Amino acid sequence: MKRTTLSALVLSLALLLSVSGTAFAASIQQQLAQDSTIEQVMKRGTLRVGMDIFQPWAMKDKNGELIGFEIDVAKRLAEDMGVKVEFVPTAWSGIIPALLTGKFDVIIGGMGITPKRALKVNFSIPYDYSGMSIVAHKELAAGFNSLEQFNRKDVQIAVKLGTTAAAAAKKYLPNAQLRMFDNEPQAYQELRNGKVHAVVGSAPKPAYEAVDYADSLFLPLAENFTKEPIGFAMRKGDPDTLNYFNSWITGVKMEGWLEEKHQYWFGTKDWLSQVE
Repeated sequence: MKRTTLSALVLSLALLLSVSGTAFAASIQQQLAQDSTIEQVMKRGTLRVGMDIFQPWAMKDKNGELIGFEIDVAKRLAEDMGVKVEFVPTAWSGIIPALLTGKFDVIIGGMGITPKRALKVNFSIPYDYSGMSIVAHKELAAGFNSLEQFNRKDVQIAVKLGTTAAAAAKKYLPNAQLRMFDNEPQAYQELRNGKVHAVVGSAPKPAYEAVDYADSLFLPLAENFTKEPIGFAMRKGDPDTLNYFNSWITGVKMEGWLEEKHQYWFGTKDWLSQVE
């Protein structure tokens, strides 16, 4: 009799713990969903997007309005969510700290997915691919046609601080002198002034520079020397937001919208009249 009673007590206690554990897990799950960035954006009615200026990802037109590939991507994302979009221009060197402190909800700014960055933020699946290219000064780099020729101590390379271009220059040109600039226009101006041998940057900007300043600049390499996946960056610990962004990217990829936008901004310069 006593053994039967004890067994019943143990079974009841197990059932109670099971029910309590399930309820606790459901409560935690509900709380995580309520705290997710997606939920906060929907309540606020505005998606805040961190980005920086560099062609043709994001730039200002003649009227001071932001245009570019990333601007189109962020606007479409907000439209599909049924919210407004607010762009928060931020210096590239501080853009991840700004995301982590809540200055905006997501980085949509041509950010390359790298293991180092992934230690600090979560990345969506790639929505585009870029690569590193190099544009050089015709006099200072006359006859150069390989990375090895730029990898010398007497060669100066300009790059934008904190970018994957800077990381690529450090990796592939470790012997060259790297000159860091806060923004791309400063780096390219230094090249046009003949103060550095070359600029390493994300394609297609180096090719644009070579065409626009053909009298003094040229492309020493026929192709990009890296391939880089591009993703949305968001704060860690938010599976609902990550799942939504991945689903959205998959959907617009399948309908061909991302490829269409990529072709317009990177495969043509039809947009040039809007900025000049």
